[in-house]
Formats: sequence, C-alpha cells, structure tokens
Amino acid sequence: MKKLDKLILGSFIGPFTLTFFVVDFILLIVNMLKYFDEIFGKGLGFWIYAELIGYFVISISPMALPLAMLLSSLMTFGNLGEHFELTAIKGSGISLTRAMRPMAIFAVVLTFFAFLSNNYLVPKVNLKTFSLLYDIRMKTPALDIKEGVFYGGIPNYSIKVNRKVDKVRLQDILIYNHTEGQGNLNVTMADSGRMETFNNDTYMKLTLYHGNNYKEARSTRGISEAPVEFSRTTFQESVMVFDLSAFQLNRTPEDQWSTNRAIKTIDEIRYGLDSIQLIISDLSYQNFKTAESIYPFFTKYRSLQPSEKILQDKARFDTLRRMRLLKEQQTRDSLEQLEQEKALAQNPSPGDTNLIVTLESQPSVPVSDSLLQRKLKDRKIEWTDTSTILSEPSLPVEDTLLSSINYRKTRTAPLSDDEKQLLDSIFYEKGYISNAFTLALNNARNLKNTFNVNMSQADGQVREYRRYQIAWYQKYTQTIACFIMFLIGAPLGAIIKKGGLGMPVLISILFFIFFYMLTITGEKWAKEGVTDAFFGTIFSNLCLLPFGIFFLRQARKDARLFEWDMYQPFAKRTWRFLSRFRSN
Repeated sequence: MKKLDKLILGSFIGPFTLTFFVVDFILLIVNMLKYFDEIFGKGLGFWIYAELIGYFVISISPMALPLAMLLSSLMTFGNLGEHFELTAIKGSGISLTRAMRPMAIFAVVLTFFAFLSNNYLVPKVNLKTFSLLYDIRMKTPALDIKEGVFYGGIPNYSIKVNRKVDKVRLQDILIYNHTEGQGNLNVTMADSGRMETFNNDTYMKLTLYHGNNYKEARSTRGISEAPVEFSRTTFQESVMVFDLSAFQLNRTPEDQWSTNRAIKTIDEIRYGLDSIQLIISDLSYQNFKTAESIYPFFTKYRSLQPSEKILQDKARFDTLRRMRLLKEQQTRDSLEQLEQEKALAQNPSPGDTNLIVTLESQPSVPVSDSLLQRKLKDRKIEWTDTSTILSEPSLPVEDTLLSSINYRKTRTAPLSDDEKQLLDSIFYEKGYISNAFTLALNNARNLKNTFNVNMSQADGQVREYRRYQIAWYQKYTQTIACFIMFLIGAPLGAIIKKGGLGMPVLISILFFIFFYMLTITGEKWAKEGVTDAFFGTIFSNLCLLPFGIFFLRQARKDARLFEWDMYQPFAKRTWRFLSRFRSN
C-alpha cells in the first residue's frame, strides 16, 4: 500500500468511527423517545436497559451507516482541501479518482459487510428487541405508594397512605378491597402499618396495627328488602399479603414474533412470498366457484371460468403443495423407520420370525348388490336377484326395460288466449314473479357481499405481499446507499474544501433528510401499489446517484460551485436585465 493510501485511509477511519457512533447515538435517542413513557419508571435493573439499548444500537445501524459514510467522507476530503493537501496531491500528477480509490474500496467492503449484517445479524437482534420491548411495555410500573394519593397499581386494591415515615413504616392507612367486584363495600382502616416484600419481591406483606374492617353486603334494591348485613371487625394487628407477580418482568417466548418481516432473512422472506401467493391464488379461484353456487340461473347452461393466469397459478401451487406434502411424508417415514431400527437394535428378539399372512380368495360378490341387499333387509323388503330377471327366457330384456318407460307427448300447438291469461294469473296472483325477483335480488346481494369479503381478504394479502417485497429489497438498497453516500460526500468535500463539524455537518444533514424523505415516499408508493416494490425501494438511490456523478465531474474539473465569485457575473447580468425591464 502506498503512502498516499495510508494517509487518506488514516484521515478517514477516525472521522468515520466518530461519526458512526454519534449518528447511532442520535438515532438511538430518537427511537428511545418513542417508548420513553412505556419503558422507563418500571423499576427495572440496569442490565435490562443496557440489553435493550444494545439491541437498539444494532437494529438502527443500517440507517446510521449511510449518514456516517456521507459525513466522514465529506469531512475527510474537506480537511484535505482546507489544508491544501488535496492541491499538493493533484499537483504531483495524481487525479482525484486515484486519491478516492482507497476510500472507494473501503466503501465497497463496508457495503458487503452491511449486507451480511442486514440479512443475518439485524433480523436476530430485531427478534430479541421486539420480545424484550413488548415485555417491558406490558410490565406494571414499579410499586410507588405516595402520601395522600390513592394507589391502584396492585390489582383489586386501592390503597391510600397519608404519611410515610420511611420506606417501611406507614401511618393513617385506608384500603378498599375490590376482590369481590362489588364496589367499595369492604374497607379497612388502620392507624399504622409496615410494608415489606419477601420471596424475591414476589409478594408484599402489609402488617396493619390498631384498625377496623368494615364490610357491607350488596343490596338488591328491592321494594320489600330487609336491611343488608353490615359487619365491623376491630383488630390490634392484621396481616395482608399481596401478589406482586404483575410487577415482575415476564419474558415472552420469541416464537410469537416469528411471522414478523423484520426478523426474517432473504430466504425466509422468499418462502413467505410463496405462501402469500398461494393464499392469493386460492382466494381468487374460490371467488369464481362461490359465484357459481350463489348465482345458479346464470350458470345453468354456462360456467364461470377463471382467467388463464388464475388457473395456471392454481395448478402450479397445487403441484408445489403436493410435492411439499410428499417430501414431508417421506421425511416422517424415514424418521419412523430409523426409530424402529433403533428400537430393534436396542431390544433384539432372537425368537421372532417373520409371519406371512395369506388371504384366500373369496368368491366375488358385487358390492352394489351386497349393499342393496343390506338396505332391503333393513327395510324388510324381499330381495330378488336381478340376474334371474335378465336371464328369464319368458321376459325379453328389451320388453322388460321398455315397459318401465313412460312416454309423454310433446305439445306443438301455440297457447290460446285463455291459457295465456290463466298462466299469467297463476304467475302474478300466486306471487311467482315477485318471488323470482326477490330470489334474484337476494342472490345478487349475497354474491356482492361474498365478493366484497373475498376482495378485502385478497387486498389484505396483496398488501402484505408488497410489504414482504419491500423488506426483501431493503436488504440490498440500504447497503447500496452506503456507496452512493460516499460517491456524494467525497467529491463534495473536495469542492467545498471545508473540514470540521461546521459546513460538512450541515450539508450532510440536508442530504440525509432528502434521502430519508425519498425513502419514505418510495416505500409508501410501493405499499399502496402505485409503483413496483423494487422501484419504490430503490427510488431514493436512483435520485441521489445523479448528484454523486455530477459532484464527481465538477470535482475533477476543480469547479467552484459553492463560491460567490462564480455566480457574481451572472447575478450582475440578471440585475442589469431587470433594471432595463423596470425602466421600460
């Protein structure tokens, strides 16, 4: 490696590390503020919060890497330009692209490792983040009884303490017991008490001194109701035990989050896409079959055939489903065979012999005849063998069959006026026409409602399919953004020739906000189906790539894009033109 490469990489690694941790910390604060009221103030230990913060730091790293690359590359070349080192490099015959080569190689390597992190590390961390965050949010806040205020954190109890001597001793205590769910009918009052936890803070023992317990039965509010029972108990010392299991952090099994897109790798997302496509294909095919059963008049002589694409998709997915089931069955059979072989190997029986059971052939009896005999026997009807009828010489087969057919003559003459009036009176007076209209209207409404339900289900699955596609393509676009941000930051730093945390930070924030807005807009288009999922996710990169190419071309020409002297002649000509326009 040449000294120039060492110089540029040495100037770049430090700012990149610093800016990455700074940007990651800022994004961490932004994400933690979303859940501030839900995760803090619940009496959790330091290591629980440290674990959650560590998960957050890793999960937001895909968004922090592009901004860190932009800011550090801009600062590096800005410092080189500000201290005339970049001028010396160009003066020695080394081009700007050659000077950018070590940072470009670093950006490519970083892009590759960012992809591996997005595909393997971040999904596992997201799984643990969702599980731990959910458990913290579901945990009851820490036990904190304040003076003069009713505390309802303990289930089925409302406690008021007018004075706390210390964390253990209490004075002037009032407790409402709501365990029976009948209101404030069970009240306990005490002059003093002691509050202590035991069994690893799982239970709390409240010892009350010098008090009374008042309990009243619930009235039914009848007219002739007798007075309800009221009891008062005086005690010198009473012990109450409260269950504090709701205040403990109960960890939820991570399997409950297995369907979330953010915890899946690319292979798992592709498997999920196939499953969603299978559901959509089944819903589309069942729509037509449901319509045939609801609208029988239309399908009496015709059939509602799905489109060719739906039929092809259904045939393909049915084949895949059969292959998957066959593969699973083969796997189960092989496992069962291995288990049987292991069992025989562990418990051999030398006296066992192979038994071969041979079934003698029985005279064939027609299944239909045997079933028919059974039914006739149940109904107590005498059975007559059909073979004797057909083989009877006195009864020819043709005469026997033809004698059972009743012929009806078809009328060809038109209806008379009296017959037409009679039929009309039957149809209209008896309500056949109105019933037909009502039946047709009900069938149409049922068909519409069924189609609406199926359409909403299909739309939901299609939206989920788009979200899976977006999660798939984000694995690539978020990593490509690292190289594009380098392509913008390095030439831009060579143009402005300003290092430090002033101008570079301002420009980096502006570009990052622009990048974030484009990302959100493209993903929204993809979710709503306005555009393709791939184009929606790569939209921000496509918009920023021309900026990088433009800044690179201008940096190679030593353009002064951010200097006022470059635009001063144009401003003067514009001012003169406007002055002439006003004078006229």
